[in-house]
Amino acid sequence: MHQYPPFLDLPASAEIAGKLALPGSKSISNRTLLLSALSQGKTSLLGLLESEDTEVMLTALARLGVDVSESHEVTGQAGAFKVKEAELFLGNAGTAFRPLAAALALSNGYYTLKGVDRMHERPIGDLVDGLRQLGAAVNYLGNDGFPPLEILPAQLKLSGPIKVRGDVSSQFLSALLMALPLLGQPATIEVVGELISKPYVELTLNLMQRFGITVTRDGWQTFHIPKAGYVSPGEIHVEGDASSASYFIAAGVLAGGPVRVMGVGRNSIQGDIKFADTLARMGGQIDLGDDYIESRTTGPLKAIEADCNHIPDAAMTLAICALKAEGTTKLNNIASWRVKETDRIAAMATELRKFGALVEEGADYIAITPPVTLKAGVAVDTYKDHRMAMCFALVTLLGVNVRINDPSCVAKTYPEFFEKFAQLKA
Repeated sequence: MHQYPPFLDLPASAEIAGKLALPGSKSISNRTLLLSALSQGKTSLLGLLESEDTEVMLTALARLGVDVSESHEVTGQAGAFKVKEAELFLGNAGTAFRPLAAALALSNGYYTLKGVDRMHERPIGDLVDGLRQLGAAVNYLGNDGFPPLEILPAQLKLSGPIKVRGDVSSQFLSALLMALPLLGQPATIEVVGELISKPYVELTLNLMQRFGITVTRDGWQTFHIPKAGYVSPGEIHVEGDASSASYFIAAGVLAGGPVRVMGVGRNSIQGDIKFADTLARMGGQIDLGDDYIESRTTGPLKAIEADCNHIPDAAMTLAICALKAEGTTKLNNIASWRVKETDRIAAMATELRKFGALVEEGADYIAITPPVTLKAGVAVDTYKDHRMAMCFALVTLLGVNVRINDPSCVAKTYPEFFEKFAQLKA
């Protein structure tokens, strides 16, 4: 992992152009690691993301007895984990903590799952409630509804559909979907209320199908998991990370371009690919190929009102683009920001105001009106949140220098971000 000083001073720039290959998708990487571990056979993972979030998943799988080679070939365990007692530290990686909690609850063992302090503030009660409907023995070791968790052996019994709320995090549904094939019998999940971040659930279903499990669904409310076990497809190629792509796509629109990101394109299975469409609504010029996205500016950006339910992570980048837009940009349906690595609505509002922006925040929205002149030399606090650091680096493309505090937080998903960003600016 790259080591950074306590802060980085990033110079102002009005131009950016070039090409870069994206790191692997975090969402795909951790899902395929888990599915490979639960499968029959060996799976070679090509393009796996190397970051803190994938490292904690790899370390956890090793403690659970899963063999992963240096070339990322995973030897599957053909069902539930064979190691029946383990204590796991999972950092602040929701894509590791939630799915592993569900799979371990169905593995008939003694497990303890812990993370960093912020992970212990991120809700997990809806997932635990769903698992308890199966008879799983999952206990809270701290505050009810939050990690850390203790999992004990239990007699599992499916008496009807498993109900899970969908309006806090789609990871709860994804975790249940990936774990339920371990039951050895058909199962049904019913989503209570509105399901947010649907593209991430679609991503989960797509990857499960690659490992031999075809889930059928009735809209977004009911999901039917068949009686079947995971079987390795032999090889999985991890797409470039569409969320990480958003920073560079935005960069091309903010400061001329063209900027081309490679490794993700029109055929992506990731929902954040739709970020490009939303940026085009603001006035960006976007070109999508099969395996690339290219962006450039064609003039002033215009403010929009957007429903960001389908692009919760990439929507943060839109908040930065709002600093160049004429008018007030309003991003709706982003309540999930409140329970991410930090309270992203509050954090984004605080830091945008430092540049002189007028910001209104609500329970599930943020509205941003840019100032006539951006304040230069602002020191941006990142709240140990990788996306805050990467987003606010983009402000330098609007002609002001910026200090990024705690730049090392980008190691969570994109350790080389600042080097790649500097290369394009140069």
